[in-house]
Amino acid sequence: MSEEAHHTNYVRIWGVLVALLVVSVLGPLIGIQWLTLLTAFGIACVKAYLVAKNFMHINLEPRYVVYFVATALVFMVLLFAGVAPDVMKAEGHGWEKPAWVADAAAASASGAGAEHH
Repeated sequence: MSEEAHHTNYVRIWGVLVALLVVSVLGPLIGIQWLTLLTAFGIACVKAYLVAKNFMHINLEPRYVVYFVATALVFMVLLFAGVAPDVMKAEGHGWEKPAWVADAAAASASGAGAEHH
């Protein structure tokens, strides 16, 4: 195969990435939290795909490289799903707040607003 068979318009892809960045930055201004999260993660996935395909040329690698990347992503999702129920709780049985969390809560409750050194 010749080099031109795999030529990609890098400037066009860069423009698409910049446009998606602008959308993901302006998205939170709408104020709908679930829509912001959905579009932010959706745009992040599209941007990651475009970078991997066009700049990292992962589509030109042997098939097993794609399988390794897919397997790593599956393991990452499984790890998050496994630890999220415990890690994302703010309170619970046997759960103790770190000292810096209690200090920050006390400082904000007192209305001090200034940093204590």
